[in-house]
Amino acid sequence: DGEAGLLEAGGATPRRSSIIKDPSNQKCGGRKKTVSFSSMPSEKKISSASDCISFMQAGCELKKVRPNSRIYNRFFTLDTDLQALRWEPSKKDLEKAKLDISAIKEIRLGKNTETFRNNGLADQICEDSAFSILHGENYESLDLVANSADVANIWVSGLRYLVSRSKQPLDFMEDNQNTPRFMWLKTVFEAADVDGNGIMLEDTCVELIKQLNPTLKESKIRLKFKEIQKSKEKLTTRVTEEEFCEAFCELCTRPEVYFLLVQISKNKEYLDANDLMLFLEAEQGVTHITEDMCLDIIRRYELSEEGRQKGFLAIDGFTQYLLSPECDIFDPEQKKVAQDMTQPLSHYYINASHNTYLIEDQFRGPADINGYVRALKMGCRSIELDVSDGSDNEPILCNRNNVTTHLSFRSVIEVINKFAFVASEYPLILCLGNHCSLPQQKVMVQQMKKVFGDKLYTEAPLPSETYLPSPEKLKRMIIVKGKKLPSDPDILEGEVTDEDEEAEMSRRLSVDYNGEQKQILLCRELSDLVSICKSVQYRDFELSMKNQNYWEMCSFSETEASRIANEYPEDFVNYNKRFLSRIYPSAMRIDSSNLNPQDFWNCGCQIVAMNFQTPGPMMDLHTGWFLQNGGCGYVLRPSIMRDEVSYFSANTKGIVPGVSPLALHIKIISGQNFPKPKGACAKGDVIDPYVCIEIHGIPADCSEQRTKTVQQNSDNPIFDETFEFQVNLPELAMIRFVVLDDDYIG
Repeated sequence: DGEAGLLEAGGATPRRSSIIKDPSNQKCGGRKKTVSFSSMPSEKKISSASDCISFMQAGCELKKVRPNSRIYNRFFTLDTDLQALRWEPSKKDLEKAKLDISAIKEIRLGKNTETFRNNGLADQICEDSAFSILHGENYESLDLVANSADVANIWVSGLRYLVSRSKQPLDFMEDNQNTPRFMWLKTVFEAADVDGNGIMLEDTCVELIKQLNPTLKESKIRLKFKEIQKSKEKLTTRVTEEEFCEAFCELCTRPEVYFLLVQISKNKEYLDANDLMLFLEAEQGVTHITEDMCLDIIRRYELSEEGRQKGFLAIDGFTQYLLSPECDIFDPEQKKVAQDMTQPLSHYYINASHNTYLIEDQFRGPADINGYVRALKMGCRSIELDVSDGSDNEPILCNRNNVTTHLSFRSVIEVINKFAFVASEYPLILCLGNHCSLPQQKVMVQQMKKVFGDKLYTEAPLPSETYLPSPEKLKRMIIVKGKKLPSDPDILEGEVTDEDEEAEMSRRLSVDYNGEQKQILLCRELSDLVSICKSVQYRDFELSMKNQNYWEMCSFSETEASRIANEYPEDFVNYNKRFLSRIYPSAMRIDSSNLNPQDFWNCGCQIVAMNFQTPGPMMDLHTGWFLQNGGCGYVLRPSIMRDEVSYFSANTKGIVPGVSPLALHIKIISGQNFPKPKGACAKGDVIDPYVCIEIHGIPADCSEQRTKTVQQNSDNPIFDETFEFQVNLPELAMIRFVVLDDDYIG
């Protein structure tokens, strides 16, 4: 969908900057500013070290912090020769109200000195806006607060740059045109300038920038060229090499990435292999990283030929790397099967679909074969088939509220056979809703045997065992879940109770329902296809724990399961250690809305059936949860829910016995190219984004926090906010990030 975001977890510290508002009393330095116009005249865009220097030379107001709760407003500037920092007003004479750059020992961001710690007003000062300059032999501190984190970043980056380059400060400004980035942009321009005149049509330059950064809107690029031409009072629309470079740098520099680059490269304009290695180890948490691996990343992402040869990564390549799948916060280990797959089937959560044949609502939606294709491609391992009698002795699948569109049973199982093991090779459970006459049941059996062949798992369960076989043992097997006749071979057919879900449906929809369960006839051949997933009726936990066989499973309606989860949470977890539980949505959900799967995962329920056709927060949780373990459709439950001796209730308040809680730190840095929400026509093209961070897990862990709103910016909103959550049972917790449009009309 074109969305991208920068965020970090675990307490790392990239800084940000964005567009800088000029303080109203800014004074001009002695030399011409090199920052060019941005979209609004009152803003200055920072895309290089020279922009930071220019801003500092123009000067701005900073608060000077002293011990004992004293804070003074002072106007700070950098000398035009880059040798000293000055401030006014001051009681000292002008020569004393200054600090030589050569005397600076260190620049610290945040409230990290004794002065800040001892100032009574320090609590009211924003951490991100504070910085300190340590200077002189005794490491005295000059402690300052900017009016925003953006401005603090500019001073810190600019000063660090000057300190690191203090041996050759005067050539620094001229040097800007010779940075690797400018050299690369010049070669790009020259290659496109076929006439060799050093000037090109605006249309050609717009196309060129779009090729280099496909996410940029054409209108934004054209506006930028107009601003540059207006600032130079040009009448022509032809673009020079210098203007092309200027436009590209202003449009394609993400300031928050630029400040991160400067910070980790120790004030260079690029990263070398050692800088990248340190960043990957300390910031990204990558283990076993080598210099060769870093050079490989540089070769793949650096845009300039020179950079690839010399082994450095400039801002554009670094930005592309940060936005690549390699930097996804999703654990790369989980992109393949990473869990123990040899435990009993009852120890796993299983990706399950409800009414798989529907792609619309369950009340009147037509049956559609694509429902199965979609679910199986998404790694679903439990699918539903409601089979009824069709004409010409051919069983069919249809929504019994819409019998006009139906699918032949044979065509459905052929599609299932084709896609069964495309996304996962672990067992597939077919939940059979059988409403067929005996002759058509026999046709179903013949067709399943013919189509599935030896994939059908029909081995009789061993009474000597106490647990179900493992997903590993059942690889590439198709398991039929359904009713079963008594084991006496002389009984060729018999009556069994209707499926629980059908019984509930009848009870809810029928006025004269008398509480008796409907009986249906079942043939021996269909009964024999059911082995380790025999459907039985739930009575209560005491009876089940005493009498239920490990190969028998119960289905619970959402309503009944919620009641049990609230009244007997520990018993539900214990029951699910040995037996499979299937939870299906309430019959009242005629719009095919979804239940919250987390409520039932918290009790250890394995098969929570979801309406895949209905997007939204609940389906997001389901999809997110089953991304782990290689998306194979099986996720191992926490050990506290598997161990015979453990005792767990999801409703526990606070710390879970035997589990170490975690403090989770998340910093939302920025976003890029947020699309307009559907139906948000009243606001035109403008959006005011903010981000919600939701933690889902056991009730004690569920919480939500949000960033501030960034006004009218969908292209590159910068949030730069840090959040902390305590997570008591991390194995069951998920994070959901939601980007919303504030003041959304309609």
